[in-house]
Amino acid sequence: MRKLLTAVLFGLIVVSPLASADMKIGYINTERLFKESPMAIKAQKHLEQEFSKREQDLQKMIKQARDMQSYLEKEGMTLSDNDRSRKERDLSNLTLQIQQAQREYREDLNQRKQEEFADINQRARTVINDIATKEKFDLILENVVYSSPRIDITDRVLKAMDH
Repeated sequence: MRKLLTAVLFGLIVVSPLASADMKIGYINTERLFKESPMAIKAQKHLEQEFSKREQDLQKMIKQARDMQSYLEKEGMTLSDNDRSRKERDLSNLTLQIQQAQREYREDLNQRKQEEFADINQRARTVINDIATKEKFDLILENVVYSSPRIDITDRVLKAMDH
């Protein structure tokens, strides 16, 4: 689909220079929209607050595992076989708990990011469509290899999303 769109666009520009001279094209840097818009900044801060406790808990668990590993390396030879086996088993169990907690953390964070950024994406699409309609754009592109600053309307979209 992307190749077809590129081929059609290329054909319009190359085959019909007069038509392309009248064509109004804009470009949106979606990466900037998802980093710089007030909605994105607010969403990022909200996610950081929401997940900070879990992040801290994970860090505590990791530190505990490192401390246990260090203890076993330093004192392992002086421990009885039963004590050493128990400590190694405890470390192994803690490591598994950490891995599971990290996996759940990543999954939950990714899901929440998708939820938060879906709203931003919807708002951006609405603003882009409004600008395209009001300013009579024929085509607005996103995620291109190169675009002239002359056709970049990202700043206008960011400003409109703020209102």
